[in-house]
Amino acid sequence: MSSTGSESPSRVQHITTKTGRILRVTEEQIMAAQQAKAAVAPSFDPARRADVLFRVRRAEGHELSSWWMIGAFLVSSGIVIALLSWVPGGA
Repeated sequence: MSSTGSESPSRVQHITTKTGRILRVTEEQIMAAQQAKAAVAPSFDPARRADVLFRVRRAEGHELSSWWMIGAFLVSSGIVIALLSWVPGGA
């Protein structure tokens, strides 16, 4: 190790990976990894958010008819009632 007055010693951190392995990394390595990740990061697309399961792109001003939701409710209610009619001891 060389210790000169002009160099500042780099801080060393211990990082635990998901597999439980402990790595010893310096701040320079962390900064290099963050810069590489930022350079490759794709642009944000709100239609591809992870919390939205069925995202569909539609034309501007196009809205789904409320009758589809009413029909879906009636069909799913009918299916539930039909399935519950098979349960013994019902009314």
